[in-house]
Amino acid sequence: MAGPRPGGVTLVAVIAWISGVFSVITGILLLTGGAAADSTTVTTAAWVTIVIGIVTILVGVGLLRASNLARIVATIVFVLNLASAIWTMFAVPGQFWSAIVSGLLALIGLALLYSARANEFFRAA
Repeated sequence: MAGPRPGGVTLVAVIAWISGVFSVITGILLLTGGAAADSTTVTTAAWVTIVIGIVTILVGVGLLRASNLARIVATIVFVLNLASAIWTMFAVPGQFWSAIVSGLLALIGLALLYSARANEFFRAA
């Protein structure tokens, strides 16, 4: 059994839950949105958003249970967010500061998941 869970891992897991719940709600609202919901594209986007939300919630649960698979999935998402932020800084100058914040949040998430205490927590699992 893993040792005590570091606060940083708990923070990332809670943020994943919140993000996942918002994604599920967004998907449901897209599905029930009236005329726009009649579009195949909107319906597909809604279902993809719901699935991503559910996976995000499961990743949060996995992080709390010291699942290395959950940490790997979260890492991939943070790296993709970081790459997207870097691209946005140069490709969309009007979004520069938004991209900076997004990139910093991804770096903070990675730092929290790979701190010495977090490594010990996931290694002990």
